[in-house]
Amino acid sequence: MTSTGRVTLPIEVGMDEQIIELIQRLGADAVRNSDGTDLPAIAADLAVKIYATYFPARGDNEWAQTHTNESTHFYLMSPRVTSLRGGDLTIDIMDGYYEQQVSPDTDVDVRRMWQVHDRTTNTEVPVEQWDHEGRLVTVHNTIPGHVYTVNFFARQLWDSTQMYNYITNDWHLDPARQKQAPYDVRGTETWEYMKHTMNSWCEENPEIDVVRFTTFFYHFTLVFNTLGKEKFVDWFGYSASVSVAGLDAFEEEYGYRLTAEDFIDQGYYNNPFRSPSPRFKDWMDFQHRFVTSRAKELVDITHAHGKEAMMFLGDNWIGMEPYGEHFPEVGLDAVVGSVGSAATCRMISDIPGVKYTEGRFLPYFFPDVFNNEGDPIGEANQSWLNARRAIVRYPLDRMGYGGYLSLAVQFPAFVDRVEEICAEFRQIHEESQGTRPQNAPFTVGILNAWGKVRSWQTNMVAHALWYKQIYSYVGVIESLAGLPFDVKFYSFNDLRDGVPEEVGVLLNAGPAGTAFSGDVAWDDPELAATIRTWVAEGGAFIGIGEPSAYPKGGAFMQLSDVMGVEREVGLTLNTDKYDEPQGEHFITTDLSEEFYDGEGAGDVYSIAPDTQVLRMKDGSVQLATHEYGRGRAVYMSGLPYSTENSRLLHRALFWVTGREHDFSRFWYCENPELEVAYYPNVRKFLVYNNSEETQSSVVHGLGREWPVHLSPVGFLWMDLTD
Repeated sequence: MTSTGRVTLPIEVGMDEQIIELIQRLGADAVRNSDGTDLPAIAADLAVKIYATYFPARGDNEWAQTHTNESTHFYLMSPRVTSLRGGDLTIDIMDGYYEQQVSPDTDVDVRRMWQVHDRTTNTEVPVEQWDHEGRLVTVHNTIPGHVYTVNFFARQLWDSTQMYNYITNDWHLDPARQKQAPYDVRGTETWEYMKHTMNSWCEENPEIDVVRFTTFFYHFTLVFNTLGKEKFVDWFGYSASVSVAGLDAFEEEYGYRLTAEDFIDQGYYNNPFRSPSPRFKDWMDFQHRFVTSRAKELVDITHAHGKEAMMFLGDNWIGMEPYGEHFPEVGLDAVVGSVGSAATCRMISDIPGVKYTEGRFLPYFFPDVFNNEGDPIGEANQSWLNARRAIVRYPLDRMGYGGYLSLAVQFPAFVDRVEEICAEFRQIHEESQGTRPQNAPFTVGILNAWGKVRSWQTNMVAHALWYKQIYSYVGVIESLAGLPFDVKFYSFNDLRDGVPEEVGVLLNAGPAGTAFSGDVAWDDPELAATIRTWVAEGGAFIGIGEPSAYPKGGAFMQLSDVMGVEREVGLTLNTDKYDEPQGEHFITTDLSEEFYDGEGAGDVYSIAPDTQVLRMKDGSVQLATHEYGRGRAVYMSGLPYSTENSRLLHRALFWVTGREHDFSRFWYCENPELEVAYYPNVRKFLVYNNSEETQSSVVHGLGREWPVHLSPVGFLWMDLTD
């Protein structure tokens, strides 16, 4: 076994001896700086690759301040203000926003770029009916009792991520720290400046091996409130990708002009839970082509200087869309991203069109964790437990950490644990010899309005952050990220010509009214008919939460006949329900008496006599199966991630495809706290403990059994060639 490689270590000035020691201990073969740290002079003498963080769209405040006409912008909405008496209504559009981050741009054609809406009637107020002066907009002839808002074009004064880092790390205590203003790549002068600066930087830094673009041009939507705290965040948001030049170019190409409301979207800002409008999808495609073409030019410059180009999947990543059509054309060598869960790990590792992928593990070496009350070891263990399931299935090529190394070394036990994690990560690659473990012989297709472009990103708000309303659905992809299945993501449009041949199971999960459940997509009768026919002819469908929800034709869930269940929304209370759990099933073999469905859809009842109800709570069906023609369906009211729920989904996927008798042939552990991966090309299997407690189990595979006993977070390789 080799003891080095595949690890990137964050370093900083003033730690030369410790850096050398840690490179040896962790087996690091690359070092990097972070936002707010500089590479020490010793970096060039370390005999490892050197990554340097590079910000194309920020970092030169002199340029930003002398080219304010080429600043990046937001489209923002004022607070909702009610006109109580009618007549004139004055709205302070900056009420609730942080003045150091954004400022109304009144240098543009305000009457063309701004809008006022009567939100009660959901109509635009004519431009002749409102005036503005700075941050104040006065709406005339308002209607008593109606609510009004202003959509305004705002200049971005402070980069969102730099602001977050500035506040989190108390950079205000350092007078040398500048608040960095971003600038827009669509500006003619700014674009030429970006290319010139890229060339100069490469020439001036010959020791740098890898340029770590963080990221390219447009930041995800992150806006702060008057207290300097996050007001709203959408990791997928395009609200900060707007510009006058961009809107003009869009109009010239597409033949119609986008308005402020196309971005404001009634205040929802086209977040990923909203069903994407055709106009917004046009903007995404337009920006994807533009951003990737400009990024390619910077990557070409990087390559011309003999350096590798790496993209950080975060910060200014909007428009790059790593699962978009044009991403491979950029020619990037690598993508690196923060690993907050198994799903986000797969989001990075599955990206096509790059030579290698790298995960930045948690915790970040920031003072919010590395303090006397923090638990850096606990966070490191949880990060590794989450990531390892995904790495086993579709491995990252590299791993690393970020932040202030000077903080991490103050916690020696944490460094010891990181050393163990790095060694285990390398061992996965070495034992598997670069091969993938065995998967089930069918593909799981995730069906929603976004499809491939949001691969491994479904039901998320801000990367891997927990929200009460989503954990019951994020658990679906979190489970799948570490289960033995090929997973692909399909939009409803992808089914226009039928269900793709490789799909063994279609899975639709999400709350009603969202892009993930489908909402208005189910108004298309051909969609439901296509899936019904496919299942009846031997296909398989799993619905979770409120799948296919769209009230129409006397049904709330359009595929209720397929699933054998319906949800009560108060319109069928006069229909009697007589549901009772009907015994155990192959799917529930490893399930405790109660099924944990998180928030659960609630008020679900069976509508077919052959629906087998497996679990109920408070009179509502939580888990059920249904035969439909020659096919099968499974319904779950929610599926938060847990080892038990992951096993439940694992079994459900085999049963719904009619392959329950093959379950043990494709390897499993009797104890759901343990998982196993079999590598047929090297005749080895890996069993790993997903808990922080000692676990025992029996591993099943190839018609054989192996008893195992694993320590907390432990693992075991078994060589079957012996």
